[in-house]
Amino acid sequence: MLVAHATWHGGALCLWAERTGPHELDHEVHPFATRDFTGTSYEPLVKGASRVELRMALPTHGDHPLPSAELGPEPFEGEPELREWRVPALVLEPFPAMALLQAAEHAGDVVPGTDLRFLCLLADEAVHLTGRGLVLPALLREDGDLVARWRPVIDDPARFRDLVRAMPAACRAADGGRPAAQVLREALSGLIDTTVRGLVPHPLLPPRKGKVPDRIPLAERWFQALTGPDATVAREPRDNADELIAELEAWAAAARRPSGPLRVCFRLAEPGAEEFTKEFEPPETTGEPERTEEPDAWRVEFALQGTDDPSLYVPASLIWAGEATLVENADETLLAGLGRALRLFPDLAPALDSPVPAELILDTAGAFRFLRTAAPLLAAADFGVLLPQWAGKAKLGMKLTTRTEEGEGSGAAASSGFDLRGMVSFRWDLAIGDESIDEDELAELARLKTPLVRLRGQWVELDEEQLEAALDFLRHPRQGRMTAAQAMQAVIHAGEEHLPLVEVDADGTFGDLLSGEADRRLTPLATPEDLDARLRPYQERGLAWLAFMDELGLGALLADDMGLGKTISILSLLVHERENGAAPGPTLAILPMSLVGNWQREAAKFTPKLRVYVHHGTGRHRDEELVEAVRRADLVLTTYGTAARDAEMLAGIEWGRVVCDEAQALKNSGTRQARAVRSIPARSRIALTGTPVENHLTELWSIMEFANPGLLGPRAAFRERFAVPVERDGDEQAALALKRATQPFILRRLKTDKSIISDLPDKQEIKLYCNLTTEQASLYQATVDDMLAQIAEADDKQRRGLVLATMAKLKQVCNHPAHLLKDGSRLQGRSGKLERLEEICEEVLEQGEKALVFTQYAEFGSMLQPYLASRLDRPVLWLHGGTSKQQRDELVQHFQDDPEPAIFLLSLKAAGTGLTLTAANHVVHVDRWWNPAVEDQATDRAFRIGQTRNVQVRKFICVGTMEERIDEMIERKKALAESIVGTGEDWLTELSVAELRDVLRLSPEAVSDW
Repeated sequence: MLVAHATWHGGALCLWAERTGPHELDHEVHPFATRDFTGTSYEPLVKGASRVELRMALPTHGDHPLPSAELGPEPFEGEPELREWRVPALVLEPFPAMALLQAAEHAGDVVPGTDLRFLCLLADEAVHLTGRGLVLPALLREDGDLVARWRPVIDDPARFRDLVRAMPAACRAADGGRPAAQVLREALSGLIDTTVRGLVPHPLLPPRKGKVPDRIPLAERWFQALTGPDATVAREPRDNADELIAELEAWAAAARRPSGPLRVCFRLAEPGAEEFTKEFEPPETTGEPERTEEPDAWRVEFALQGTDDPSLYVPASLIWAGEATLVENADETLLAGLGRALRLFPDLAPALDSPVPAELILDTAGAFRFLRTAAPLLAAADFGVLLPQWAGKAKLGMKLTTRTEEGEGSGAAASSGFDLRGMVSFRWDLAIGDESIDEDELAELARLKTPLVRLRGQWVELDEEQLEAALDFLRHPRQGRMTAAQAMQAVIHAGEEHLPLVEVDADGTFGDLLSGEADRRLTPLATPEDLDARLRPYQERGLAWLAFMDELGLGALLADDMGLGKTISILSLLVHERENGAAPGPTLAILPMSLVGNWQREAAKFTPKLRVYVHHGTGRHRDEELVEAVRRADLVLTTYGTAARDAEMLAGIEWGRVVCDEAQALKNSGTRQARAVRSIPARSRIALTGTPVENHLTELWSIMEFANPGLLGPRAAFRERFAVPVERDGDEQAALALKRATQPFILRRLKTDKSIISDLPDKQEIKLYCNLTTEQASLYQATVDDMLAQIAEADDKQRRGLVLATMAKLKQVCNHPAHLLKDGSRLQGRSGKLERLEEICEEVLEQGEKALVFTQYAEFGSMLQPYLASRLDRPVLWLHGGTSKQQRDELVQHFQDDPEPAIFLLSLKAAGTGLTLTAANHVVHVDRWWNPAVEDQATDRAFRIGQTRNVQVRKFICVGTMEERIDEMIERKKALAESIVGTGEDWLTELSVAELRDVLRLSPEAVSDW
């Protein structure tokens, strides 16, 4: 027996098979897998396919992967794990792939697996959409080329979600697995493109008469590439595709998906449910009378349903009785739809033996299969599916009930009337949905050993692991008294086994805290009298939340978006405490060096009565002098570097609070700096960062470990429970559990939320594509050739260094030849980027405005500053890592206060955080850091509170080079999660040689004067 499987990988259909019979065990190669279809009806369809070996994450038990369901169940004990296996496969070209998907299910000698059946469904969907004209042409950039593609028009989000949910994991299991939504978009777009090209003749345009023009317009060349096997658009000098791309994107955005009038619908009715007898009546699934006959019989009722109006519902029984007179050709539509559904729902076959099929009778196991397998596939195929209201909702889990006890605190109650050391009564219950269940009921459920059981009038889906976990849960004490802090820990760590926490019923302030809504339920604190500013409403709510968390002795993470005023929030808290006689002691603020002057200025401006001491530099106080200086201060400012060097001295002082600004500096928990900061004791701690997760969820753990040590458990346990399931598998339950565990301690507001701040202007991001000069192209190609020659003989450590060094050199080439050569040669006329930068700076100055120009290379900035100053005939400010604190402050003040137009050149690393430079309404990124979070931080030096004009952000990209390809990779990754690309360029070192060659290759269109 041969079972065919398919996955969508690298923009193509990859086919492989499982075979039965004896096999040799290899701990890396899938023992059942083969790419050999010789002698089968698939053989002519895969002729000429390329051979490849995939690495696929598959369910594994012991030393071998579990066989697919089509080969039959394999008994085993324990829980399978995902493990990577090497799988031999075939990569099919687009047209043979489409032919195979349309014929696969009719081949009697090969059994299609669930993954292949799903892709067959997508192929049918592509044909269906094409037949109804639901396709649009597009012009895209792929691997440095312009390509003409056909794309589907699906403007129904629910429809797309159904397809995503129905996708079997094997369709996206290659290379460790990818999100289903991403694979679905790629596969459906690829199949649509193939379908249209197979239908529309080539060429579309008639042959030209007369003299052929010197230059064929880009639109015509794109139109030609929309048919035939080659989608590449021929390139010509002076092409500017941005305008055509923008017009086509606008066309796609304006498209609306038309709908047919009727579709076949399947309604699952539980035992005892009443049949529908009323025409055009919407289905009801609750409150139905019990039926005495066939108590274990489930029914799948067939019907026709309106696509535009789902309440138009015509049961098949009415159609066959001739009573559906208002629906034309109802019988033909029903039979055609049932025939199409058969391949997705094989259990349907017995019902279709009847000449007038109206329903399918199932036992409980069959009903469970329909719920878990058939229903998602049918919904994804655009069939109507109506399930009982309980389906997918009633889950077995734990419920915690707590009630605050008055006067039971072990210490003084906080002014909020609540103390984490106070006692609460608690009770743990097992619950299904909103209903608690007792031990006898659970024992009966376990005895039945069925995945669908009826409990208290409702049906519930269960699995064996949950039942075992629930029985173990009942063996432990489930009620009593504990501190509120212990209750909070219980909530955070609940669900680590197979039983999720489905509900927390907590009263009073504790309930507000656990809900994550404390900031909105607390009464906002008015702006303190000694604060020389007026807080915005969201800042007054934030002040109340910070004070509340401090009263409870809880660490807080203020994760407001960059520019919303986190610094003034802390200063307001200090003033509020002193006005109310509740100051806990001196506050230590640990900052990046670039922010020390900013904190000093804001403290002097808004809180002049606060006593501030800066602990930094060679003349800083030590030992007893430091203790005395802290005693006389309300706020002590220091840097992360100084805190690491002076950790022992700082740890010997009794701090009321430690605040870490730009707390992403702590994201690597094992560094000396992070360990030193965590070692400084304090009554409470506050972390400030607009990017609590730059790259990975473990960074959030590290920041929370500073704010509330031990709260989220050990790092390894956090990674296993949250980081891996969320980042790798997109596990929604794990994401919800993480949100529940952290939301009491995090306050996050976004400046794009108009309910938070309505008067912040817009930000427009523009990508500017620059060409290389011939000199740049020559240097670029020589650098790539040199690296590829060396890398083949390098070990892993050497390879990593070579890749990073080459990336740096190529970025320098894209900036300017003199940047790479470091020969002090002239700058003018040798760089496409420099020419474009001059033009933009001239435009900004002519408009009487100001711009920030960021580069990650201080040496390049030092070359640009005098050159731009002479070319623009205006001073150009220059801030970099070697700029002293005094000079930095003077530069910032001059730029902010001088009314004249100006250009401020800045090193990304030295000036990308902390500064307020709202006098600029233009931001230019000359070279890219390739980490979106870092670039956004730099941009937000201008796009923050105080900015009154729209901000234009321009990002330079050299077309046809690695800059363009890496930008495309980043955009794809951003669609999966926020900023998952590693810091800097380290993630690029993991690419294979082939991938590196593709990323680094130089395309002809890169050069402007070839």
